[in-house]
Amino acid sequence: MERDRFGLAEVLALAEDAAPVRSLDVVADNLRERFGARYVSFLFVDVVGRRLLRVHEERASSQERGADQVSLPGSVYDEVLRTQKLVQVTEGAQGYGVFAPVTNRGDAIGVLELHFAHVTQDVLEQIEEAAHALAYIIVTDRRFTDLYHWGNRTTTVSLAAEIQRQLLPSAPSCDAAEFTLASALVPASDIAGDTYDYSLDGDTLHLSITDAMGHDVGASLIATLLINASRGARRAGVDLAEQARQTHQAMIDHGRRTFATGQLLRIALDGSGAQLVNERRPPLAATAARRHPRGDRTARQPPLRRPRTKRLPGTRPRPASWRPPRVVHRRHAGTPGRSSRPAGPPP
Repeated sequence: MERDRFGLAEVLALAEDAAPVRSLDVVADNLRERFGARYVSFLFVDVVGRRLLRVHEERASSQERGADQVSLPGSVYDEVLRTQKLVQVTEGAQGYGVFAPVTNRGDAIGVLELHFAHVTQDVLEQIEEAAHALAYIIVTDRRFTDLYHWGNRTTTVSLAAEIQRQLLPSAPSCDAAEFTLASALVPASDIAGDTYDYSLDGDTLHLSITDAMGHDVGASLIATLLINASRGARRAGVDLAEQARQTHQAMIDHGRRTFATGQLLRIALDGSGAQLVNERRPPLAATAARRHPRGDRTARQPPLRRPRTKRLPGTRPRPASWRPPRVVHRRHAGTPGRSSRPAGPPP
């Protein structure tokens, strides 16, 4: 078979038979023996996105070994990750350096680096396939070991940032037929309160951006409540207005009189429309808690406005079966008795 010439089945079998912390070793050994590489190494992109950390290098002499940390901007590694394409560099009498992107659906995990005395086009194609297989191996094995977390840290991560990073999707990027999504938090080593989330189902891309009040461990704990309430509602299959209502209710019930702002967004994959809840008003949950320090919190919950729905420019009209969500009102925080008008019909 055509795929067999790349040796992917052998690479995957070797990695599966090895312990999760040994996967990189066995893949490097396989590539060295198959292609006659002088040495093989793998470099992770760090959490800040400015440096690469070399976490594995097999059999290289001290003269051959590269630096443990490599600056990313302007380097050959930067070119590889930006273009998502293999790069070959001539190294004079020493031969050639080959740098292949290790990516999974657009998620740039790192770079596979090999050095040869001689290299052919057929070998380059096989290296590209091996790097792609390595991405799947890493995505699978990083569930079982901290090795890959060590590999992308070149700076100390605060406790708040450690909590925050566990709330984020496991991949900051997603490349699909209908869209390309990329996301990041800056500064990655000292974040607290800010989150993003996304999920994909059969016909919709779900997105959220939220910001819990503060910039410390307390903010990260509130962000934990916020993101899990939002995910729980989304995974229960409710509409966008109900997802926002349940997230808001969680803040009222458990938010310790603090607040958060954010946006919830759903985009139809066929381009027919999008729905948005944008909550950037003053502290809804906190205001309600101060105004009614005792009693039934559910009864004093400010209702939410129906999400607006808009057809994207240049896209097809909605199908005849499409129906808008139910219309509800939202009471502005800090303004007793004042309600917003129902959102008008979608354009």
